Order: sequence, then structure tokens, then C-alpha cells
Amino acid sequence: MKGKNLTLLVVLGIVVILGFVGCNGYNGLVKQDEVVKNAWGNVNTEYQKRNDLVDNLVSTVKGAANFEKETLTAVVEARAKASSVNFTAENLTDENLAKFQAAQNQVSGSLSRLLATVEAYPELKANANFLQLQGQLEGIENDIRVARTRFNGTVQAYNTKVRSFPTNIFAGMMGFGKKDEFKADEGAEKAPKVKFD
Repeated sequence: MKGKNLTLLVVLGIVVILGFVGCNGYNGLVKQDEVVKNAWGNVNTEYQKRNDLVDNLVSTVKGAANFEKETLTAVVEARAKASSVNFTAENLTDENLAKFQAAQNQVSGSLSRLLATVEAYPELKANANFLQLQGQLEGIENDIRVARTRFNGTVQAYNTKVRSFPTNIFAGMMGFGKKDEFKADEGAEKAPKVKFD
């Protein structure tokens, strides 16, 4: 009888320990998942700030006589496409992030072409409103880089927790899977070649 009680106590102790570890692991995963969702929301907020600024920038540039309509159209179309690529933190896959990043890269590229084209318009370069918007755009681009870096940090912490023992056992049972992070654009590892002729 004494041996039976001891076995029962040991089994009960193991169940309690596993229950505690499971609850603690689950709560930790929920917390990390919420941190990733918050970081993803911050990334979207920064891109939305840029999209809102693009409208003001385009309106200011439209005021310049004879400005290249094709350049403005490319910016407006890229912004519209980027605004349509939306998903939540639950859908953070390489494929979705690649679509999101490609759409945002189109906005960046069209904005770069717009700002390069502005060089040919001295009256626009002297426009105080344009200069202010251009400065804000530079600040927002930096904020986007910071938000993406923080997002990748939170995803790394989450993925580490999901893959660490013994949490990985409970993570799989409870539906917590690996999340993907932003990756550098293809070819970013190559330094640009600078030639002086």
C-alpha cells in the first residue's frame, strides 16, 4: 500500500510539473506572439505614414508645370498596389512577406525616380512645401528601417521560444509555428560599383 501511494504521488508530481511547464510555456508563447503582432503593426504604421505622405508629395509635384506625368503615374500606381497587399501577423510566411516587400520596393523605386526627376525643375526644388515633404519622406524611410529591424528581432525571439525544448513540444500541440522575417532584397549583399569617368 505504501509503495502504491508513493508511485501515485510521483506520478501526480510529474503531472503537476508538466502542467506547470505547459502553462508557463503557453503563456510565454502567447506573450511572444503578441509582441510579434505589435511589431508587425508598427511596420504597417510606418508604411502607411509613407503612403499618406506620397499623396501630399504627388499633389505638390503636380503643381509644377510640365512635370513628367509618367513618373507621377508610376508613383500613384505603386502606392495603390502597396496599399492593397495586406495581411496579419498570423500570415507571416516567406511568400506573403515577399509580396509585401516587392510592393513596397515598387513604391521606393518610383519615389526615387520621382525625386531624381525633380532635379530638372528648379522651381520645384525651391518649393518650401516640397522640401518639407522630402525631408519627412527621408525620416519615414529611416523609421521603416528601424521598425523592420525591431520586427525581425521580435520574430527571432518568438522563433527561438517556439523551437526551444520543452516549449517546442507544447508549441506544436497548441498551433504555434515558426514565423518568417524580412529578408534583404536579392543582390543586396553585393556592394555597388562606383566608377568615376
